[in-house]
Amino acid sequence: MTQDELKKKVAEAALHYVKGLSVLGVGTGSTVNHLIDLLADFKSQIDGAVSSSEGTTMKLKKVGIPVLDLNDTGTLEVYIDGADEVNAHFQMIKGGGGALTREKIIGAASRKFVCIADASKYVDVLGKFPLPVEVLPMARSYVAREMVKLGGQPVWREGFLSDNGGQILDVHNLTILNPVEMEKQINSIPGVITVGIFAIRPADVVLLGSEEGIRTLQ
Repeated sequence: MTQDELKKKVAEAALHYVKGLSVLGVGTGSTVNHLIDLLADFKSQIDGAVSSSEGTTMKLKKVGIPVLDLNDTGTLEVYIDGADEVNAHFQMIKGGGGALTREKIIGAASRKFVCIADASKYVDVLGKFPLPVEVLPMARSYVAREMVKLGGQPVWREGFLSDNGGQILDVHNLTILNPVEMEKQINSIPGVITVGIFAIRPADVVLLGSEEGIRTLQ
């Protein structure tokens, strides 16, 4: 089974968590794109979705699902999103697609966070995947120096601006042994918009797609 087929299978498994919901939160990325295609089949039952990126917004509208403002929806029942890495505590690294800030906001505003990923994303220790840190443009080199002090090697994602107008540093070679502590530490650096460690608010359910089938961790 190809990686893309695994992503499609895990997206199918996520439908169990959205049936009967009129409003849901939708993340960003290739696995989520499969979910959006599947949601199109019962869009008549969905009043709308809160989107984590301009790319997801376009895709939702294309399949006929209205996009809602989080300020108007209040707390969401379910948010479904992928991950670049996820550990046994359901803590994640996210932001490879650059949508980490909006993803973190919607995750925090949701009662249940369902992470969908192929099994290759499941790791013992976070940090092999370069950690995205979204920063205000004027703070980029300052934050980069702070990342070096933490033992990382920051690389500016040149030519990329987030949907919020932020720039992104991808920090290589961090071994994140205490994700909650490091999330707080990096978020407290002046100029950081948000860091792609999702540990203070981890996932509630992780669906992992593998050759053997779907593994549900909850």
